[in-house]
Amino acid sequence: MAKLGKRLAAAREGISRDEAYSVDAAVKHVKTNAKAKFDETVELAINLGVDPRHADQMVRGVCHLPHGTGRTVRVAVFARGPKADEATKAGADVVGAEDLMEQILAGNINFDKVIATPDMMPIVGRLGKVLGPRGMMPNPKVGTVTMDVTKAIEASKGGAVEFRAEKAGIVHAGVGKASFTEAALSENVRALVDAVMKAKPTGAKGTYLKRIGISSTMGPGVKIDSSDAVSA
Repeated sequence: MAKLGKRLAAAREGISRDEAYSVDAAVKHVKTNAKAKFDETVELAINLGVDPRHADQMVRGVCHLPHGTGRTVRVAVFARGPKADEATKAGADVVGAEDLMEQILAGNINFDKVIATPDMMPIVGRLGKVLGPRGMMPNPKVGTVTMDVTKAIEASKGGAVEFRAEKAGIVHAGVGKASFTEAALSENVRALVDAVMKAKPTGAKGTYLKRIGISSTMGPGVKIDSSDAVSA
């Protein structure tokens, strides 16, 4: 713990806790301080002026990051017949119906994303208590309940990021890896902020976008100037 404390203290040098930086400057700080032996994930935390407990203030959507996430995403697809064959051809890692349901109920969840054709939802619905808490439940609003399984698989593997406001009204999402260029990370940050802005619910009142912070897995957080992150 002492070693970690010293490392974080050193990383925080030159970063003001009170100042909100431009997107480019914040990204530069994060990359400079990402010194772990692995390729750290760069994450964005967006604090919103909403109360997700109210249906008309829920913020949820999907963002297609222009430079991808840097992660290898494993995709499971609930489908039958020709659509199952299409999913396999499109690169799905797991394809099935009742057999896939049983696999999940047995605790064998070796994938990151779940896609389903509409006719499979009666089966998938039984998995709500398992997939829901993991953020894996298919939803038509984010394109994971669809007949176009090829497009959904390509989006999931190519950089589509689902986001959802948590109880405190905060959206957390990865926007790339520390190995990305500063320009790529900055573009991904702005793309996610734009997507969250477009997802502003009808019930949101007062200041919608309150604060934005960015950090790497092992690095300190850096505040971002909201006005610089939002497209004109």
